[in-house]
Amino acid sequence: MCDTLRVRWTIIPKTAPQPWIACGGCGGPRAFQSSGKIRLNANGRKLDAWLIYKCLTCERTWNRPILERRNVRDIDPAVLEALQSNDPHWIRAETFNLDALRRKSARVDEFAECEILKEIEHEAANWTRLAIELAVPFPTSTRLDRLLASELTVSRSRLQALHAEGMVRTDPERADIMRRRIRNGTLVVIDLSMEAGRERSWKPLATGDPL
Repeated sequence: MCDTLRVRWTIIPKTAPQPWIACGGCGGPRAFQSSGKIRLNANGRKLDAWLIYKCLTCERTWNRPILERRNVRDIDPAVLEALQSNDPHWIRAETFNLDALRRKSARVDEFAECEILKEIEHEAANWTRLAIELAVPFPTSTRLDRLLASELTVSRSRLQALHAEGMVRTDPERADIMRRRIRNGTLVVIDLSMEAGRERSWKPLATGDPL
């Protein structure tokens, strides 16, 4: 893409999903939040591991199973080390394990508020296209059209129209991608050849760097 300003947006959700669990302290279902702590129990060569959650109302704990009666030899050494050391990065990733949460809770609240880190990967002279690569390390409920509309100050209806006209392309490409959750590795390419003020208006928004 020799005519392209290419940027990468890394989207980091600010709040991890919160399952609703029957709370013995409150007497009914309540939202629980990860404490960031792991509980382990070893019985011979068998290991159980839980991620400890706390009720947001009364702070009663709930242990979400991660491993149940697993032979230590069958556990990935990196995972075992993370569990034994309460590795905060591994634990944070596990708090976004929606499949595991939904197996234990009929309701899991997700939060769209994110921190977005923007960096330039390549800038061609006199660029006419903007390519945005999305890095999404954790699942988020944010839709693609809402993300682009918010960060580029373009209405969602205009984005949908530009996508329908082929002025906005995505990889992977699908008709409803604008209304779907953002995914890691998605590439959005916007044709700005007809936008005379792209350097002044689009570039600062895309890169996060004011002129």
